Amino acid sequence: MDFDLSSEHKLFRETVRDFTDKEVTPGALERDKTHEFPHHLIDKMAALGLMGVPFPEEYGGSGGDTLSYAIAVEEISRGDGSLGLTLAAHTSLGASPFYLYGTPEQKRKYLVPLAQGKMIGAFGLTEPHAGSDAGGTKTVGVQQDGHWVINGSKLYMTSGRIAGVMVITAKTDPHATGSRGITSFIVENPVEGLSFGKDEDKMGLRSSITSPVFFENVKVDNDAILGTPQNGFGQFLAILDGGRISIGAMAVGLGQAAFEAALRYSKERQQFGQSISNFQAVQFMLADMATKLDAARLMVYQAAWLKDQKKPFTKEAAMAKLFASEVGEECCHKAIQIHGGFGYITEAHVERYYRDVRLTEIGEGTSEIQRLVIAREVLKGAKKSNS
Repeated sequence: MDFDLSSEHKLFRETVRDFTDKEVTPGALERDKTHEFPHHLIDKMAALGLMGVPFPEEYGGSGGDTLSYAIAVEEISRGDGSLGLTLAAHTSLGASPFYLYGTPEQKRKYLVPLAQGKMIGAFGLTEPHAGSDAGGTKTVGVQQDGHWVINGSKLYMTSGRIAGVMVITAKTDPHATGSRGITSFIVENPVEGLSFGKDEDKMGLRSSITSPVFFENVKVDNDAILGTPQNGFGQFLAILDGGRISIGAMAVGLGQAAFEAALRYSKERQQFGQSISNFQAVQFMLADMATKLDAARLMVYQAAWLKDQKKPFTKEAAMAKLFASEVGEECCHKAIQIHGGFGYITEAHVERYYRDVRLTEIGEGTSEIQRLVIAREVLKGAKKSNS
């Protein structure tokens, strides 16, 4: 067992870290205030090959692995959670469905420009009445005259209105119950009948675009079906498994940023004639943050490694996402505490980290859903060992 990164992974991490420190972090606070989406940074990330890290070069990607991708999301998120989320959603939710389920033609048409960063991808699952209960999808697709007509809506779509293409779920069998009868469709933007509501004004991740999306008699061809018809539920469960790795990496990146800020401040801040880093109460918080961050990172990396080895990783991805998101939130909380009153001020950055990290306990399945997934996998494993 070797827990050290390869020389290639170390070099990649240093490259992304250098880019983050020079290009991403400096403008993050201002983007948080203005809600401005950083198109210029997307272009620079595309030039570095960061928009398609885990996809083969033949499809426009960098030919990297899931571990490299997790490192990229972690490092970008350390500078700006909004940009980290944009990268994670684009790769795991926007592009990976084409890689996993697309035909050769669909991969050439959509995956190539997505992986090259020439186009941003999005994924539509959540609806007013379908969130954790994804089987409650109300958006419908009806076949008419050789094409499909889609009606319905999606909520909270990351990068929705700026995406060049999106994959959405729709009920195509009106007689099916629960999670059955759901099909994945490819919808290009723009197309007649597709519209977007006002961008959501969010607690955090404020320079990431989150859009409500509406489908009013949107027509798509038969070849716009992604994967097997009426198997959309199973497809997006697999997609979310991979997405949980990236959300875990995002949480680690934000937690790391908070820890580094708290460590710096603890050495600079003087109270009672000495640095507050000399106080045991502060030292204990820093020790807890460092320990849990290391553990969370190892869990994320393990899940990524399992995925790369084509081994089962559903349980490990859920565990990594659950633990990392809660550790990230704890680190951001403690960072504000160490900063004291200054931590509550925007200038300190740590309050932004705290607002940004909160989504990691919700996106790609809430912490409660992760516990259900983990329990299901644990019980499944116990049943096999007893049989």
